[in-house]
Amino acid sequence: MGETLRPVAAGFNRSLTIETRSERLTGDPGAVLLREVLDATRIIPWMAAQMKDERRQADVVHDLPSLLRAMVLLVAQGWQDHGDADALRHDPAMCLAASSSAGLTPLTQAPGLPSQPTLSRCAAMLARPENLKVLREAALELAGRNLRAENGGERHTRVTLDVDSLPVEVHGHQPKAAWNGHYAARIYHPLITSIAETGDMLDARLRPGNVGTANGALDVILDVVDRAEASLCKITHVRIDAGFPSGQLLAGLDDRGVHFVARLRANAALDRLAAPYMKRPPGRPPAEPRMWTHELEHQASSWDAPRRVVLVVKERPDDLLLDRFFLVTSISRFQMNGETLLEYYRRRGKAEGHMGELMDVLDPALSSTNRTKSHVRGKTPRTAAPAIDAFACNEVRLLTAMLAYQVMHVARRAMARATGSPWSLRRLRERVLRGGARLVISARRATLILARAVAPFWAAIWPQIQMVRGASP
Repeated sequence: MGETLRPVAAGFNRSLTIETRSERLTGDPGAVLLREVLDATRIIPWMAAQMKDERRQADVVHDLPSLLRAMVLLVAQGWQDHGDADALRHDPAMCLAASSSAGLTPLTQAPGLPSQPTLSRCAAMLARPENLKVLREAALELAGRNLRAENGGERHTRVTLDVDSLPVEVHGHQPKAAWNGHYAARIYHPLITSIAETGDMLDARLRPGNVGTANGALDVILDVVDRAEASLCKITHVRIDAGFPSGQLLAGLDDRGVHFVARLRANAALDRLAAPYMKRPPGRPPAEPRMWTHELEHQASSWDAPRRVVLVVKERPDDLLLDRFFLVTSISRFQMNGETLLEYYRRRGKAEGHMGELMDVLDPALSSTNRTKSHVRGKTPRTAAPAIDAFACNEVRLLTAMLAYQVMHVARRAMARATGSPWSLRRLRERVLRGGARLVISARRATLILARAVAPFWAAIWPQIQMVRGASP
């Protein structure tokens, strides 16, 4: 493929000539803006200080912070494959944003962005248990720093954690991926913890594709609760759907004093309990379907004690029969009555929308496989090197996507504050992060000249990002 294009004229307009020049052009100026978010929150130094880098430092070309930035920024800008780094090797915005070097060094000296093999080796290094733990904790730490910045440096009084499972379809034979009959696909089945009201993603645990929804949920929830109450808020509540509430999980939350609200799967015992209440209120029914609640008490065979159950009865359009579902909660009726509790639980739908954004916009590609190292610096090794832990590498990819989501989310909230209107991640990427720009070097200084279409957005968001910098620890 040629690197230059001889000048050609467009057939539809002879006044238009097309050619290439050796100018520093970029389609990813948003990498610079997101680097400003990373520096404002100081999350990369926090991660690098706790991670273990076992590389021989004499051979290191890209330090660990540069590798972490490159992995996050590539995903945030829509380049999900490590191989894309080779195509962007000398993109001026990406080089400046990822590098730890100051001045013009990232532009004037090789090697530019880390190569695909370097990023793959970095993923294998991050897959080690001690580094994976830090990578997992980084999203919650980043969310905490941003929320404290928005709250004048103080923790929130109460935060509700929304926990749900998420299918991630994979292709090929990734380790522990399995066919899941419910989703009719070969998937991983990670457990995601988020905050519906703010849109922050706090934790992700990759799990095999054939595990149940609640598998390992209690340990995950208690771990996130402990970290959230240390960084985000003083009190946490938990919202979960019908796949989670088991006697062990509810008892574990009770023992820790964590309030919860969960949907229950209907069964014969609950239907018998609800039967006396499955009738419409007296009077002529209105045009719009109604919904109302009844307070009940129930103890399932696996529960250690009776619990408050709220029966929700609802009318269906053009149907004489009433529908119903059940909520179980540790919140007393004096703190929330049935209607308030129902409204509180229904806010959980926002969390599903944010998880949809994670999968749609960031689109994590979990494609690592177990391969032994066949070549080292172009030579065949004398002994067979052990295969990488591909399942852990896939979890690294998932956590990197979640961290990229969180960095974009900080920028998204900054843009919402600046414009007074909500922003989706896709709109943020298309309108703000992926505009055209040109980098000009003059007098040993670099100037990033933005396209006119994105300049107003950058003018609005930049001061908001500096507010995060002033409030971060």
